Amino acid sequence: MTFLRGAGVELFDEQGKAYLDFASGIAVNALGHGDAGIKDAMERAMASGLIHVSNLYRTEPAERLASSLVARSFASKVFLCNSGAEANEGAFKFARKWARTTASDRKTGIVALRGAFHGRLFASLAATDRPSYRAPFEPLAGGVSIHERDLSDLEAALDGELVAALIVEPVQGEGGVRVLDADLLRSLRSITTRRRIALIFDEIQCGLGRLGTFLAHESFGVVPDMVTLAKPMAGGLPMGAVLVSREISETISAGDHGTTFGGGPFVASVAEHVVHRLADPELLASVSSNGKWLGEQLNAMALRTGRVRAVRGMGYMWGIDVVEKASDVMERAWGDGLLVITAGDHTLRLLPPLVMKRIDLERGLGMLERSLTLK
Repeated sequence: MTFLRGAGVELFDEQGKAYLDFASGIAVNALGHGDAGIKDAMERAMASGLIHVSNLYRTEPAERLASSLVARSFASKVFLCNSGAEANEGAFKFARKWARTTASDRKTGIVALRGAFHGRLFASLAATDRPSYRAPFEPLAGGVSIHERDLSDLEAALDGELVAALIVEPVQGEGGVRVLDADLLRSLRSITTRRRIALIFDEIQCGLGRLGTFLAHESFGVVPDMVTLAKPMAGGLPMGAVLVSREISETISAGDHGTTFGGGPFVASVAEHVVHRLADPELLASVSSNGKWLGEQLNAMALRTGRVRAVRGMGYMWGIDVVEKASDVMERAWGDGLLVITAGDHTLRLLPPLVMKRIDLERGLGMLERSLTLK
């Protein structure tokens, strides 16, 4: 498919065929397509004449954006970058610097979970549980290990003398839309606090409103030491961020980490608008309410069709395990005008724009059910 334009919650191909978007560019287009506020922010940024000035200088859009994120979170500082993988790499560096500063040079390990996806750079790929992604590029960055999503296994792995950080997706996206148990997350917070290990929440796909709270960890009642963000943050422009606690940020010096384009005034101007929209209480309440309804409808669909083995998710982030190849169902959905994506051989992933209304959600579910039952 080649798309020529987008409007609201639909995309249009070369033949003018409309597709209802249940993928959002893999959780990027939270405000849909052609958002007027994004257009206005881009036009204002262009009118200023400032697209890039480097991080040697201050710009108002980047400072306003960082201040907005600090005001809405636990963080005392924000590092702005260009992508989710880059945000995770930065968080790993900050964790190691903090651990070295406050403990010892031996405390460098990074622990990740089975099913994780944290990016495709050398350290983030080392923390990604995808053998087919990893194999062509091994050996990857050292000091990174992957462990089962099991409290006893993780408690053994989280050696306070050797581990600098634990990185967790509260809801694993590529890993099959697996919602981690809140009790597990609270236990991991307790362990990491006692053992002086930085707890990093990768909210690149599940954060910024997708679960019905501004930041994903708010849905679980757990406050991490760092949060990484990206995907929807600048409405499709390249932008990532690391939200950093006061304790860790106080160990980071100017020049410890850097990026040429991160936080540039043009992208930051757009991100400022998007963050403001995604923090809107009315939007978050809508995502929460419609998300509960989506879960009920998907479970009912599973019972009606007999073609769905399991339903997982929350907010506007859902995965359904299907009895046949997920890619076959996805292609039939595309043919019917519905965009969905996969998250494994037998899992379909549903990531509608956060502005999608229930009438369009219902329309998409009808298309999905046809795709499940038609051969």
